[in-house]
Amino acid sequence: MTSSAPLSSSASGPTVSSDPSDRRRWFALAIVMTAAFMDLVDVTIVNIAIPSIQEDTGATFSSIQWITAGYALAFAAGLITGGRLGDIYGRKRLFLIGIGGFTLASALCGFAVNPEMLVASRILQGGTAALMVPQVLSIVHATFPAHERGKVFGLFGAIVGLGAVSGPLLGALLTEWNIAGLEWRPIFLINLPVGIAGLLLGRKFITESKAPKALRLDLIGVVLVTLGMLMLIYPLTRGRELGWPVWGYVSMGGSLLVFLVLVVFEQSKARKDGSPLVELSLFRVKSFAAGIAVQLTFGIGLGIFFLVWTLYMQMGLGWSALRAGTTGVPFSIAVSVAAGISVQKLVPRFGRKVLQAGAALMVAGLLIYIWESDRYGMGITSWQMILPLVVMGTGMGLIVAPLTDMVLSEVPKEHSGSASGLINTVQQMGNALGLGLVAVVFFGSIDDRLAPPQVGPAFAEAFQHSLWWVAGVLAVIFLVMFALPARPQRQAEGGDEAGDADMSADAGTAGTGAARASGSDAAKEPALTS
Repeated sequence: MTSSAPLSSSASGPTVSSDPSDRRRWFALAIVMTAAFMDLVDVTIVNIAIPSIQEDTGATFSSIQWITAGYALAFAAGLITGGRLGDIYGRKRLFLIGIGGFTLASALCGFAVNPEMLVASRILQGGTAALMVPQVLSIVHATFPAHERGKVFGLFGAIVGLGAVSGPLLGALLTEWNIAGLEWRPIFLINLPVGIAGLLLGRKFITESKAPKALRLDLIGVVLVTLGMLMLIYPLTRGRELGWPVWGYVSMGGSLLVFLVLVVFEQSKARKDGSPLVELSLFRVKSFAAGIAVQLTFGIGLGIFFLVWTLYMQMGLGWSALRAGTTGVPFSIAVSVAAGISVQKLVPRFGRKVLQAGAALMVAGLLIYIWESDRYGMGITSWQMILPLVVMGTGMGLIVAPLTDMVLSEVPKEHSGSASGLINTVQQMGNALGLGLVAVVFFGSIDDRLAPPQVGPAFAEAFQHSLWWVAGVLAVIFLVMFALPARPQRQAEGGDEAGDADMSADAGTAGTGAARASGSDAAKEPALTS
């Protein structure tokens, strides 16, 4: 490929070149990596600013939950469809639409005049991210030859780790600095110059590519998934404030019926045109079904922990955003280091036991945290939190990086793309569900009428109560992991290029899944090379 020649698609997939003089692809890489970084930072940056958002806008606790859960739900619902749209209409085109929409949504978030506008803008932001993010690794896959992808994915892993570590710190600094009296708003407005630059440079340097045999869209499947999740999550977030009305229980029960309709429809869709949103035949593979259960419950646990952790430090202990942000740095570093060691050294030797050790370590870290919070009370310091956070982070790193490889190891190659996209979608939905459950496990244990001196101790007690829930979730994960294969069965690389091309977009949707939760090393994402 020369600097002026477009990628061509054929029966063998997109044509790429290793011409060292072709510098355009490196500019394209920088652009899509920056977009991925922007998305990852935006996920981690918001939690740290939540107390400032609540104080400034008067948002209720349910609105606070939807500021985070709405993004996760919209992102999850659109991931697979976003990847398929890129396959059909062009990855460059969808990337530009996604980054343009993400930038616009960021502006709407930054200029939101009330909590309702902020929630709606965050949902739009999540939906546009679902158009942008799946194209990132697909563009890399279509632009770089196989022998260069290892180096490229290594760079991607570094960007992922940097995004996870810098997000909370950047959010804390922007909130503390109170630039131009805008308080929390710069955490969103900072995306504007980055997004505009990405849009303009992307048009110039990214080369268009499409999949030779793209699957059809399943918009009805998307609607059913979104409706079912809304019917389940909305009553959870609003139920406590409204006194748990009957319609809430009816809605949650009705969500099960919607998911049943989804299963029936997806079976029909698979028979009709072979392009369902959810490939139900995958669940006949025991390791995949177990892996999906792990991803779902893991997402629930993470959704609960990260939100209540922020509320505990800032609203319970009264810490500044900057102090809360820096307190979390050891956790992020531990995740990134453990993730790299897990994939490169431990899993090849010990297999599934490494992931189970990770779950056990996370439980141990949670128990230490509960003990410390109870012992030191309101006088707990950031230094005292380092031990439980490092233990938890290490455990998390042992899980998140190799999990996708383990789950996909027994999936037929022709379904690898759909499977990897589904893995990340389920984890994001679990995250949204966990955020919804915060109303039950955290706010449900706090009295509605507290005198100011009672707020701190009440939040500390609710934090400990929530950690017991997360520990229980991880105990379930530990047991379910017995259904995973003892060791991942890596498929030989260098197979049918057309198969790789067809699955690249769906595989790309999983490339940042663990990163969005923790900042793990995504450079080892197996779905891109299987």
